[in-house]
Amino acid sequence: MANPIEANIDSVLAQMRQMRAQAGSQLGNSIPSLDRANPSGPNESEFTSVLGEALNKVNELQMDSGARTNAYVSGESTDLVGTMIASQKASLGFQALVATRNRVVSAYQDIMNMPI
Repeated sequence: MANPIEANIDSVLAQMRQMRAQAGSQLGNSIPSLDRANPSGPNESEFTSVLGEALNKVNELQMDSGARTNAYVSGESTDLVGTMIASQKASLGFQALVATRNRVVSAYQDIMNMPI
């Protein structure tokens, strides 16, 4: 059985390849490769796109968690396990997003503090 993290990474890469193929047909295949074996440097628009998708996913997780929590508290649902899992997914997603932001800010500060 494959590692779940690697499976998720492969899934995201497959989605990105599919989007690349769609965009490449419109742009004349000028988009760099996203293969794990042969990575090429991502450009700014790819980074922005991936970061935007991550923000949207975290937002979806938080909205789902809030909806499930409200449904459980109001008595519309008795799925405590599903509610707690949704809450943990939202929490982990937010923590990962904050960690990513902190790393990007730290990298920016390191670059800005480099002597010329």
